[in-house]
Amino acid sequence: MNMEKKKMITAAGLKELSEELEYLKVIRRKEIAEKIKEAREQGDLTENAEYDAAKDEQREIETRIEEIEELIKNAQVVTEGRGKPRKINIGCKVKVLDEEYGEEEEFAIVGSTEANSLEGRISNESPVGSALIGHKTGDVVEIQTESGSFSYKVLSIDRFKKS
Repeated sequence: MNMEKKKMITAAGLKELSEELEYLKVIRRKEIAEKIKEAREQGDLTENAEYDAAKDEQREIETRIEEIEELIKNAQVVTEGRGKPRKINIGCKVKVLDEEYGEEEEFAIVGSTEANSLEGRISNESPVGSALIGHKTGDVVEIQTESGSFSYKVLSIDRFKKS
């Protein structure tokens, strides 16, 4: 029996996954099938690099489809409240002050499947994300990481809107 742990995800993150799944199933599958068909028409498949590449791409797409279907099946959507949030939770955009360096940082707390540090989205399961959850504006939060500890002062909390 597969007892997969539920993964927290925002409604926007679930929508994004669903759209990717639809794209892969409807568009990419057809494109790959056409590539395979064209490669087969070239004759001998034993030394056909285009055929091998298309089959590899097909495997990658099917693997990604399975991953997304599993993620969606085990997703627990975080419901967003109305108005400005009082405490940090998944789906919040947080502005903090690094107390040691005096620098402001801003990021969104999202489910692990949506995390992308290049876009300022950190996982609720990360050391920073998990430490911040439940805190309010004005709180000073001590964060423990593999590289040491540091403090953030929470400056503001807002709803995260994916653009």
